[in-house]
Amino acid sequence: MTHPGHSGAAGRRPLALVYRGPVSLPGCPEAVAALLSSGPWNLDVRYTGPGEALPLSAGILAEAALYAQPGGGTLASAYRRLRRRRREIRDFVRDGGRYLGFCLGGYLAGATPGFGLLPGDTDQYVSSPGATVHDDSDTLVTVNWGGRPRTVFFQDGPLFVLDEHADATVLATYDNGTPAALVTPFGRGRVAVTGPHPEATPDWYTDHGLPVHDTLDLAMDLVDSVMEE
Repeated sequence: MTHPGHSGAAGRRPLALVYRGPVSLPGCPEAVAALLSSGPWNLDVRYTGPGEALPLSAGILAEAALYAQPGGGTLASAYRRLRRRRREIRDFVRDGGRYLGFCLGGYLAGATPGFGLLPGDTDQYVSSPGATVHDDSDTLVTVNWGGRPRTVFFQDGPLFVLDEHADATVLATYDNGTPAALVTPFGRGRVAVTGPHPEATPDWYTDHGLPVHDTLDLAMDLVDSVMEE
């Protein structure tokens, strides 16, 4: 299967699907859609999910170049709702599609439970040794992204546990050295995931009394990494 986003068809922009529905939280899909619409990737950004014009299905995924899973609620609840789509999402990426996961979307890329898209699994950063955040409050976390310390919006996001000799590029690490964002191949496709929320808009910070940090460049770096051929 060749995904339209990588076919080079003249006059047709690559389709990017952003999940919006009961698994996501208000504001999360919209922030991801705004990010994908504002970048240099010339994407046709549409929402998918229950109640959306484009249902999440194998047929719709077959038309897309990228599928984005934004932040949301708990992993167990989310996977119960999405597990019927596990095979379709895996097939989509294996056949050349791109998967982009933020926070919950990062957890869902793992295996216990999840879509099984990573060379390893996920775990809670807040429960890891040396973590600087210890609960699920909306807060800030410091990561080393591209060799520089950056402060990013955070809400109980995952860390990524990589198998030995995993084929993955770590884009960012938490203060305790665990992977906070990475990109990895899966079949003919690519997967990019992040625990923190570099796509967060200013109102996410102000709504929780937090100082605003502009991390759009990090979010764009994440998308760039997954859109590479």
